[in-house]
Amino acid sequence: MSSHDISVVICVYTEDRWEDILAAVSSVRAQSRPALETLLVVDHNPALLDRLTREYKDVGETGEVRVLANAGPRGLSAGRNTGIAASRGEVIAFLDDDAVAEREWLRYFAEAYADPKVMAVGGRTMPIWASGRRPAWFPEEFDWVVGCTYKGLPPGRVRVRNVLGGNASFRRTAFDAAGGFATGIGRDGDKRPLGGEETELCIRLTRARPDAVLLIDDRAVIHHRVPAVREHFGYFRTRTYAEGLSKALVARSVGADKGLESERRYTTRVLPAGVARGLRDTALARPGGAGRAGAIIAGVFTAAAGYVVGSVRARRGGVTYAVVEIQGDARERGGGRGRGRGRGGGNERGGRT
Repeated sequence: MSSHDISVVICVYTEDRWEDILAAVSSVRAQSRPALETLLVVDHNPALLDRLTREYKDVGETGEVRVLANAGPRGLSAGRNTGIAASRGEVIAFLDDDAVAEREWLRYFAEAYADPKVMAVGGRTMPIWASGRRPAWFPEEFDWVVGCTYKGLPPGRVRVRNVLGGNASFRRTAFDAAGGFATGIGRDGDKRPLGGEETELCIRLTRARPDAVLLIDDRAVIHHRVPAVREHFGYFRTRTYAEGLSKALVARSVGADKGLESERRYTTRVLPAGVARGLRDTALARPGGAGRAGAIIAGVFTAAAGYVVGSVRARRGGVTYAVVEIQGDARERGGGRGRGRGRGGGNERGGRT
């Protein structure tokens, strides 16, 4: 791979994150291994589109930073599909709009693609807490609630079932084989924060390419902002319930065996160990131990409740999802033709953010 064959896609939707967006782009431009281009995909926000176009006018003319409108339906999945279709790189990396990448981020991604069987590479996402420190009650096992790498994932460069979309990359041929991100599962602005679009895509990819290797390299690090509202238990409860809903949609789409494969290990091994640690910390009079144990138990029950509700909704056929082919034609960027429709997605779009 040459040093200029990775396109970075950053999906944005609100001017409230203006400074964060600028910081995200700056972190990409400062990479030790330069990106071919950075694509800012704006989700149905004309004012933000105009402002970003003006901001990056000079580098936009060189193609280093390109500002695009989401050409599909509102939501993160269609925004990503727009970026994929417009990009020129052999590899497409995704970075959240409220995150910054460490200088070696793309280098570690690129190294993994030396193996032609590698179709996707994710990294490690570290929280930047608005309050300056992790809330004492917040268990590391549930850092996925705030879009970060959680305790229980294996260290190093390891094979995984799926990568997490805020810090991930895919070989372009992965989308040729499996289609793009499914609309109807991914995030849509401020609606209920469902998740699972990356999981669904990765499972679909390994079905289309059984020899595909998917990796996480924990040296590919980004730092992700966690706003104050997400440090509260109310958000924790809402997000875990939404995760249960989304897992039901993913299981309906790709089957419960694959859709819940990693979750079974997480629930039966990682979480009980976390409860035990919390109780041990309580016995040793360490702060937050009981709160962490209680939060893990509450998170399991709320996620289970969401899964039951989501399963009922999916069985009743009240929701659909669509997988799109990625079209390179500028007139069709991000929308694509329907590659297939099936029950098991959701009308509410959400995602890990």
